[in-house]
Amino acid sequence: MQEPAGSFFLFGPRGTGKSTWLRQAHGSAYRLDLLDPEAQRLHLARPERLRERVAADPGIAVVVIDEVQKVPALLDVVHALVEEHPGLRFVLTGSSARKLRRGSWNLLAGRLVSASMHPFLAAELGADFSLERALRFGLVPLIWEAKDPEQTLRAYASLYLREEVQAEALVRDLGGFARFLEGISFSHGSTLNLSAVARECQVGRKSVESYLAILEDLLLAFRLPVFSRRAKRQVVAHEKFFYFDAGVFRSLRPAGPLDSPAEIEGMALEGLVAQHLRAWIAYRCSGDQLFYWRTKAGREVDFVLYGPDSFTALEVKRSRQVHSRDLQGLKAFQADYPEATVALLHMGAEPMRIDGILCLPCGDFLKGVDPRQPLPIH
Repeated sequence: MQEPAGSFFLFGPRGTGKSTWLRQAHGSAYRLDLLDPEAQRLHLARPERLRERVAADPGIAVVVIDEVQKVPALLDVVHALVEEHPGLRFVLTGSSARKLRRGSWNLLAGRLVSASMHPFLAAELGADFSLERALRFGLVPLIWEAKDPEQTLRAYASLYLREEVQAEALVRDLGGFARFLEGISFSHGSTLNLSAVARECQVGRKSVESYLAILEDLLLAFRLPVFSRRAKRQVVAHEKFFYFDAGVFRSLRPAGPLDSPAEIEGMALEGLVAQHLRAWIAYRCSGDQLFYWRTKAGREVDFVLYGPDSFTALEVKRSRQVHSRDLQGLKAFQADYPEATVALLHMGAEPMRIDGILCLPCGDFLKGVDPRQPLPIH
């Protein structure tokens, strides 16, 4: 991750390595860990303790506040200190933006830039990366590095339910929210139909809208809008839904005799590519945006990256064999947008070019997704 020059917010889901990175990057900083129950209690009672601590030690140059959403009132103190001490640097981490919006978020957000921490990239793991393992357990560092990743993954969603949703009283019906977490997993990698999700979860549409907002505020999910610039065809209006990590999706997606393992793995593969592209965009800070493309006639491209220096369309296929019919969406997109670079990612072992379109092994592509470099489409 490229660290911003001044004070900044660092957001990321639980277990993505924010605290570990900060200990390495700012080991000598004054650190306030609000996951510590005593520190949380003391600063909930008197947020101004932070001002008193900084005043007591003029040698403090950097202040790190971990999980700042646990005590939103600290934002007022940080805002005042930023105004009073321009040379003092703050790094505020959080795994939820929901409670921060009730405090001085808007005022402080104008003074601090935002950065984000994502699950591992394949390039970060190097030779330790395994596509099969990533599809099964995902790439959240807490889970990837666990002695028992399967057990840790199973506990991950429960951790959020217990420590974020229940403890913060974000929803009244915890059972309904738990059903929602499973129900919306069927929409992972698909266009989002909130009415259908509401029927599946046996809750009202308004509740589903509220639950989805909570998921996004907790950084557990994101939506992709449809790419519609200079559209020559009618495109759909619905967004596409993804959990932030392929392993978290797998842990929440119910599987039984009627569920196709190949279908579930295909959804996980698309999500794995999505989280890599999202991290690549965030770490580059270059203004790129991620979309998908789908016409009302049914032509679709899984991902479209659009920015000042990039215009790329990617299709993801779980199959090892690629046929000309698999390229129909990319061909339609290329016909409408000849400026775009297009490619298909597959599960085979060899790169190939079919009907003029580059088809790359997905594992090789993911290993080459490095924020310091352009996307490895060549």
